[in-house]
Amino acid sequence: MSETTVSEQHPIVVDTAAGKVRGTVDTAGVAAFRGIPYAHSPVGALRFAPPQPHSGWTGVRAAERPGPAAPQWPSRLEAVMGTRVPDWAEDGCLTLNVWCPSASNTPRPVLLWWHGGGFGSGSGGWDWYDGARLAARGNIVVVTANYRLGPLGFLYLPEIGADNLGLQDQGAALRWVAANIAAFGGDPARITVGGQSAGAFSALALALDPTTAPLIRRVIGQSGPWGLPSPDPDQAAHITTRYLDLLGIAADPAPAARLRELPVTRLLAANARLAAETARPGTIAPACYPVLGGAGHGETWQDALARGALADKDVLLGSTEHEMSAFYAFNPMLALATPDDAIRVLDTLTAGAGAGTYARYGDSAADPAAVLTAAATDLFSRTGIEAMAKTLTAQGNSPYVYLFTRPARPDPYALGAAHCAELPFLFHTFDAYPNAPMLGTVDDRDHQLAKDFGGALSAFVTTGSPTGPGLPAWQPYGSESAIRRF
Repeated sequence: MSETTVSEQHPIVVDTAAGKVRGTVDTAGVAAFRGIPYAHSPVGALRFAPPQPHSGWTGVRAAERPGPAAPQWPSRLEAVMGTRVPDWAEDGCLTLNVWCPSASNTPRPVLLWWHGGGFGSGSGGWDWYDGARLAARGNIVVVTANYRLGPLGFLYLPEIGADNLGLQDQGAALRWVAANIAAFGGDPARITVGGQSAGAFSALALALDPTTAPLIRRVIGQSGPWGLPSPDPDQAAHITTRYLDLLGIAADPAPAARLRELPVTRLLAANARLAAETARPGTIAPACYPVLGGAGHGETWQDALARGALADKDVLLGSTEHEMSAFYAFNPMLALATPDDAIRVLDTLTAGAGAGTYARYGDSAADPAAVLTAAATDLFSRTGIEAMAKTLTAQGNSPYVYLFTRPARPDPYALGAAHCAELPFLFHTFDAYPNAPMLGTVDDRDHQLAKDFGGALSAFVTTGSPTGPGLPAWQPYGSESAIRRF
């Protein structure tokens, strides 16, 4: 872009490899390009097939509105984050969104950020993740993207092409960014991949996969499900068999044709029933999620880190203080658990070590729900973060670790700082969360916290360190103040 392109023109047109796109410029001078296709729509013969690069268009394509979300069932976290009006469609869902501040002759660092949602819900186009304020705060280019979810993204049937398709979508989006982001003022040599929850898993998977790792300079993992083991191909095949049975096509000699012709609502409903069948108290594993050994996920993060897969990358990891309250607080069986109930749940989570785990987190006077939440939070994410940080530090890397502690205010459901609580602060999008119990009432302290949190993460995107002008000092893990509290 020229020196005056973004700041003086409205609307604005950028030329990508697939064709010209027309975005808009806000009053702060941040240009937004929404709903840019990075792959063809996964419909017809492309349903359950690897993503195909978009063949382009003639003329100027309007990029003023986000594309539809990928098909999905309502999120199980709506009680915490707030409900969404369904906006999904298969046709046009593989799109991304770009925010860039006023133009400069110096290319800016890039953050490609992935939404969470348990690999079954969410959208990079939702206003929760509007990147305008983050781009302006950090003087960076922010990109969000959609990827296929649930059975459409993670059904394991490699003989028809269904092999971690959601991860393959993410790889395609990353390659699009590497090839096109210079046109938006971004530096393709300084790409950070980041995300929250399932998005954190996705970001790390891209950074560890040898086919995409060379495109990535830095990694941000927010509240990743590091304690959740991925299914192996045999386990995934068993799930697939049951899923096809629920659809009534398990015995069909040509399942690909049937899967591609069935209404997408039937595919989603069967997955919801499968999730209900496989759920266990206290567990959060979805029915369909990335398969270990499949495309884009060739090894565990433990094995990859042990071989030094992140040796050349800057890493920032973090969690919220009470991650699992988002899943437990509105479940009466867990919110009203007795000590024996909590131990039984922990038995499931720890292969029979529930009593010992419970004793480490509370005594006879402790609230069983609080003990269960604390123990499960560590099992879900925080223990994995510390293991990653220790491994990286021992290898000579300097990872950064945070703990987000701002509780819901008011907090009638005892959520504390729940899973997803940091998202309004990262993007500074408080208005997008009306009546969200995890957030509550926002005051001046929260706006300052958003500036500090978003500023620190965007500084990391720029330099590899979350300390920057006007920001509190943040030392790497392994120093005296190993974990930065927000």
